[in-house]
Amino acid sequence: MSCDGPDCEKALENLYVFLDHEIDSASCDEIQSHLDDCSECLNEYHLEQIVKSLVGRSCSEVAPPPLRDKVLFRIRSVQIEIRSES
Repeated sequence: MSCDGPDCEKALENLYVFLDHEIDSASCDEIQSHLDDCSECLNEYHLEQIVKSLVGRSCSEVAPPPLRDKVLFRIRSVQIEIRSES
């Protein structure tokens, strides 16, 4: 990701939860406003949107709930590790 600056960093950090509509409305509005003004972040958003769509169409099987929970837990753990390193 090639954007710089605190607004870009925040938008890109929250891009996945924004795409999945798993973010509060105030943060959603903030990210949407940033995407409206920043073409580089908007390009990242479109790329992730395309990847998500392709994966969604390619995956017809549903993961068992314990596996899904384990994967989501690990993703959140990595996000916390990344934030604490910054």
